[in-house]
Amino acid sequence: MIVYELCCDNNHKFEGWFPCKDSFDEQLKGGLVCCPYCNSANVSKVPMAFFPKTKTSKELNEIKNEPDINFIREKVYNLIIQHTEDVGTSFADEALKIHYGILPERNIRGIVTENQEKIMKDEGIDFFKIPLPEKKKIDDKLN
Repeated sequence: MIVYELCCDNNHKFEGWFPCKDSFDEQLKGGLVCCPYCNSANVSKVPMAFFPKTKTSKELNEIKNEPDINFIREKVYNLIIQHTEDVGTSFADEALKIHYGILPERNIRGIVTENQEKIMKDEGIDFFKIPLPEKKKIDDKLN
């Protein structure tokens, strides 16, 4: 299958799909090719840009169109680690103290039980859960 960009004598541009390169000439001589806009049979090929598809261009296209999930995940983890304080199992206590103004506001991360989550929700504390890799894996990535 070959695709040509075509133009009629009224300057209407359109595509034509043909089974092979000689098919256009045969169909044009037989009066089978005409403009879909004005029905003119005075049609000719228009020069088109041609870009051969190579492995390199395909790889570049994949990079542009598909995000690297592992790269994004690593960036998010690094941002969380760098911009939060790990309070471990004291997360719920620290969050409550921050919420009630006992401690100054700061970004914290840590571990909570289901019961502690319920208490924080009941107290109106906004938080969200993000699964992080094990601490050893995080430390290895930062070093």
